[in-house]
Amino acid sequence: MKLIKAMATVAGLTGLSRIAGFIRDILTASILGAGPVADAFFVALKLPNLFRRITAEGAFSVSFVPIYSEILEKEGRENADAFSLNVFYIMLSGLSIVTLFALVVMPVIIAAIAPGFVQEGAAVAEAGAMAGAADRYQMAVAFSRITFPYLLLMSLTALIGGVMNAHSRFAPFAVAPVLFNLSLIAALLGAGHFENVGEAMSWGVLVAGFLQFGLLFITARRWINYRIKIVRPRFTPRIKRLFTLMGPGALGAGVVQVNLFVDMIIASFLPSGSISYLYYADRLNQLPLSTVGIAVGTALLPMLSRAVAAGDEEEAGGLFNRSLEITLLIGLPAAAALFILAEPIISVLFERGAFTAEAAEITAMVLRGYVIGLPAYIAVKVFSTAFWSRQDTMTPVKMSIIVTLSNIVLALIFVQFMGVTGIALSTGIVGWLYVWLLARPLKGQSVVRYDARFKRALPRIICSTVVMAAVIYGVYHFALYDVVQGGGAFERAAALAGLVLAGLISYGMAVILTGVVAAQDLKKFLNH
Repeated sequence: MKLIKAMATVAGLTGLSRIAGFIRDILTASILGAGPVADAFFVALKLPNLFRRITAEGAFSVSFVPIYSEILEKEGRENADAFSLNVFYIMLSGLSIVTLFALVVMPVIIAAIAPGFVQEGAAVAEAGAMAGAADRYQMAVAFSRITFPYLLLMSLTALIGGVMNAHSRFAPFAVAPVLFNLSLIAALLGAGHFENVGEAMSWGVLVAGFLQFGLLFITARRWINYRIKIVRPRFTPRIKRLFTLMGPGALGAGVVQVNLFVDMIIASFLPSGSISYLYYADRLNQLPLSTVGIAVGTALLPMLSRAVAAGDEEEAGGLFNRSLEITLLIGLPAAAALFILAEPIISVLFERGAFTAEAAEITAMVLRGYVIGLPAYIAVKVFSTAFWSRQDTMTPVKMSIIVTLSNIVLALIFVQFMGVTGIALSTGIVGWLYVWLLARPLKGQSVVRYDARFKRALPRIICSTVVMAAVIYGVYHFALYDVVQGGGAFERAAALAGLVLAGLISYGMAVILTGVVAAQDLKKFLNH
């Protein structure tokens, strides 16, 4: 039950962050909307977040935590902490240089990641028109110079978070994103003191980096007596091993982010607002993906790494099966609900102020494309962790290259017929390809052998999801459709809450009646 309790802790705190994130997104949609300033800011936000999720929370975490856990298990706390401090100062030195270099060459970086902005700017300049589309490029450069140092701050935060996770202290790193969302909410409310909303939010991102680092620094010192001492960084064999693992891990851990990055590049050539539609849809898609995916990765990796290091195959196999079972138990109904209720969810949450009904309709279609692959991307976390726990980051990267290239090809095809929706659809489809590619090399291995409980639970989870989908479809179309479409703000919000409640009740009853979740399982969890 340690795994479930740890996952529940991380998922609960991540869920709290998502609630704060939704408040932020509602304010962002209302104040910023979907237009040139929004597109420029979302590029500036995506840039450090992309590198953060791939390197800091992706490749770094999945490489650092197994090594730190192994040292902790075999050599003790002192040697493990010495290793982490060495990594801290190497990271501080290296990323400081990278950050300074990026600030200087930011115009080139933005031209590379959003080439459509430059193309539009040239067209506007050639036509002699006033700067409209051209502003997207200039604003993206200015905003990115403010937000990019967030990468350095969050990388150091991720290191301390990895140390705490290895000591089964999951809460501080899980709650840190709440500070990010609160910082951006404050920036939105104080946007009148800046040139525009995008600039205000960019400064909010930077402030959030300092707040998150401060939280981890203080809690690590108080909770596990972890102290940042000044040491001279040295390239030891273990550091070389860490970087060897991080190289392929940068793609292996960040395939979702790489795909989203590709989406942004293609979307930059589409009409103004396209990047914004992708952003708002992905925010909803990330609610279950991040909540469950982060919970699985954060809780499972250190536990599975220590089980593998200790040679306990039975414990490792149990951790793998229960993690996969839980991800599907939550991921499948979440995907079904978001697909069916995409329009009312987007409309109720975002359609106000600068966010128009047309923007809501397009964003709903984009969301449907993304959620097709939602269960797959959550399951990828479990399969990838099985490789990372054995310090094998090369296999996932080989698969991720295939997935990323497939995503590019499909997106370029679909965008010709479906516009921005085709970009999201391609990302959703290749998620299932990624699961299949990862599952193949793991087949037959003792650690990841599917046990009888998982084989029994899977068809019952699917059946329960179908029941829930039928209930919410019926309630929406035959009872609450007119309220959602034409009611006042309170009535629409209440109707959406009713739909969510109907889904939760029907799914909860289905999983209990089919035996997916037994009463004794709930009792055991509550007693721990």
